[in-house]
Amino acid sequence: MLSSQLKLNLSYYSDLYDCIIPKDHILRKINDLVDFSFVYEELESKYCLNNGRYAKNPILLFKYLFLKYFYNLSDQGVVERSRYDMSFKYFLGLSPEENVNHQSLLTKFRKQRLKDENLLDLLIAKSVEVAIEQGVLKGDAIIVDSTHTMARYHKITRRQILSKASSELKESLSKAGKNLSMPVEPKKAATLEEYREYCGDLIRAAEESTVAELPEIKEKSLLLSEMLDDQIDCYDQSLDPDARVGHKTSSTSFYGYKTHLAMTEDRIITAATVTSGDAFDGTELPALVQKSKDAGVNVDEVIADTAYSTLENLKDAEIQKYGLISRLNPGIVKGTRPDDGFQFNKDADTMQCPAGQLAIKKNIDKRLGTKKSTRVKHFFDVNKCKICPHRNGCYKEGAKTKTYSVTIKNDHHKNQEAFQKTEYFKQRFKVRYMIEAKNSELKNIHGYARCDSAGLTSFQLQGAVSIFVVNMKRIIHLMGEVCPNE
Repeated sequence: MLSSQLKLNLSYYSDLYDCIIPKDHILRKINDLVDFSFVYEELESKYCLNNGRYAKNPILLFKYLFLKYFYNLSDQGVVERSRYDMSFKYFLGLSPEENVNHQSLLTKFRKQRLKDENLLDLLIAKSVEVAIEQGVLKGDAIIVDSTHTMARYHKITRRQILSKASSELKESLSKAGKNLSMPVEPKKAATLEEYREYCGDLIRAAEESTVAELPEIKEKSLLLSEMLDDQIDCYDQSLDPDARVGHKTSSTSFYGYKTHLAMTEDRIITAATVTSGDAFDGTELPALVQKSKDAGVNVDEVIADTAYSTLENLKDAEIQKYGLISRLNPGIVKGTRPDDGFQFNKDADTMQCPAGQLAIKKNIDKRLGTKKSTRVKHFFDVNKCKICPHRNGCYKEGAKTKTYSVTIKNDHHKNQEAFQKTEYFKQRFKVRYMIEAKNSELKNIHGYARCDSAGLTSFQLQGAVSIFVVNMKRIIHLMGEVCPNE
């Protein structure tokens, strides 16, 4: 049962926060900036209001998730740090002497209360609303790009995963205390069970050491413990039903998901969509533009890479009356061909068939001396086509080659080709780099390089909170530039 009123915590020790937590602490600033009561209002319908025992306040549990992605911690790690870090307790709204929650509540909160909520759009819209209220969101242009995230699937064995995690813990222990007694690591020929036993001994050695309470030691010890308890997947095969293989180059691929982002030149994310890893970037542009507008952003210009200069997007830009700063690529142009599932993969710089196979080479036919437009012919591996499940209607039995030709002949592309030669286009396209830095921040600082759990719904939740975190950080930074004396 959820209380109809928000709980007010009173304590004789609350004054400790004023003594311990600096006025300019980032968590204090975020807590003062954002009214988190919107979480209560959105999730109130998920609880019973008149039956059962009282539930934990959803604002408290959401703030745990915020801290988890802000500092890139595990569930157990964020709860453990909340025991002794007064800035965490202050942000959570707990009194200094109050007990923290058990980490299992975070799992139940995600699965039972957040499962059906569209938090991705909700949290982005809320952060944009805060940015507009504070006067830090300016400009009428958005930058669009996608970033990939690895699924909870490993191309290495369980033993290799445990080896990596145990080595990191052992290294931290060695740096923290030179004379610590640690178990001897098994040889390479050791079995998985022998290595699990070694990891258990290493964890016990860490817990019994004099440096056990150091945050770095504790977090790495907890992470290795979760691996041993199979709370973190260490499988040699995929158990993710929604993840798919995507390509970064013609020779490299990843298994997981894509997050398609729209960001202002102020580096505030205004919209996002989450898809499987094999999705094409360009098809997400209309949704990103519309979501940005719904969040309150005026979109007069979109800056993007070549994946977004499809014929459909050029037509939509004309209808929606915004400028599309995106370079053409001959492989993107489909002319009047039907929608047959072939798409241009901008990362691999070649065509991709409906089955996900990439062209192995291409030939550019300029057809000089004729009135016909330039044509690009892509060649596919015919041996793969022979056994492809999509070969009916695509591959002719007995054929020695499989090609796919693309022709530039639409007026929209001709206009775009002329536009991208202008000095204005060249100068505006230079700001596209900004979104690459934002992708790097999400991955390298806030743990967005890998999924926390399996399934598209779970990853959407991870994306929602992670994007909300980076937006709040950016707003605080921009507020400091606008009001340097505060």
